Amino acid sequence: MIEEYKDKYLEDVKDLLVELEEYILSIDKDNLDQLHPDYREKYTRMDLDIINTKEGKCYLYVENNKAVGLIMGIIDTYDEYDYLDYKCPKKGNVIELIVSKNTRSKGIGKQLMKQMEDYFHEQKCELIVISVFAYNTNAINFYTKEGYHSRMYDMIKKI
Repeated sequence: MIEEYKDKYLEDVKDLLVELEEYILSIDKDNLDQLHPDYREKYTRMDLDIINTKEGKCYLYVENNKAVGLIMGIIDTYDEYDYLDYKCPKKGNVIELIVSKNTRSKGIGKQLMKQMEDYFHEQKCELIVISVFAYNTNAINFYTKEGYHSRMYDMIKKI
């Protein structure tokens, strides 16, 4: 069942965010990511704070009183300089989507995406942006199946 974030699920949210970061670490071919000792507390607080300041939402998929999936999204605003080179619609930005490895392949991610897309649609967003770690082919395949496509690429070179 999907419900909006409540503080009673804070520890579950922390667990999910750490699980995602551990997964990212395991696939990071550049070996640039880390799981800092303060990650669990500070990253969770940062995400929840940004949701509160940018018209955001956090939806949880709850089974047996435990959050086993989450999606966080915000609404990005533009400044006067963005309009110089971009036709700027109001856009939603999915900043986190995690489904616990023990509950994947049950359609939970798809349900969470639909919930967030509905929220963005209600807020009159014209598009949704999602940043995906390049080595996370599972996520890229998921988002592609959901109708998302690449528009920009960040390129890096280790020196």
